[in-house]
Amino acid sequence: DQKTALLAGSLDMTGTTVAHAIQSAVMGQPVVVVAALCNKCSALVVQKDGPVRTIADLKGRKIGYVPGTMHEILLREALQRNGLAPATDVTLVRVDFFDMGTALAKGGIDAFLSGEPFPTLAVDQGFGRILSYPYYGESVGTINAAMLVTRAMVEKHPDRVQKLVDAHARATEHLNGDRPVWLQRAETFGTPMRILEQAAANMELAWTMDEEFIGRAKALGERMQALGVIDRQPDYEKLFDLRFVKNVSLAPAGR
Repeated sequence: DQKTALLAGSLDMTGTTVAHAIQSAVMGQPVVVVAALCNKCSALVVQKDGPVRTIADLKGRKIGYVPGTMHEILLREALQRNGLAPATDVTLVRVDFFDMGTALAKGGIDAFLSGEPFPTLAVDQGFGRILSYPYYGESVGTINAAMLVTRAMVEKHPDRVQKLVDAHARATEHLNGDRPVWLQRAETFGTPMRILEQAAANMELAWTMDEEFIGRAKALGERMQALGVIDRQPDYEKLFDLRFVKNVSLAPAGR
């Protein structure tokens, strides 16, 4: 677990979902979000030739999910917005992300909500259909993941944090400006290029954060508490530190 390694001092910075960062802060873990990492990336998938045509049609059906993830929050939000109570109107089935496609194809579940590339893989392999992209602009929006450091790192080594954020920002700008290079780099992690090309419209690399970003994180935290994922709100002033993105230098290192 990358966050465990971060807290143990084995990593200086790591990426995690904003939901996970909020949970960590509520648990009292000394983490600080210093930059965005990516937006979007999620989709609700159903059987290609199945009867589900709207989210409301999921009533009485089994939906694969991974507890405690950003995708669980988005799934519960999507269900509630369409008049379904997650605890009583559907059956939530714990399924590992890597097994969701197989479970859907074999009929073990009727739907799943996960991150790319699994939704696109389900479509490409002929058994899945994208039912919804669960982004709601008036609340959480498309925020997904961020870069995390420890409070000790911020307090003792702010210059090192700035260098890490600078490098992250430069890499993000480079890849956003050259999609073929981005997808080629992504392909080295094992996902076929044709899948990445199809999924790219639902993936967004990011590094900037501002007050609007924090506002969306607060909206996410409120949804998490309303859904019972957390029992209180974190101190957002301590969780987010904007100074590093405000002071980013996009000039190549050494110049």
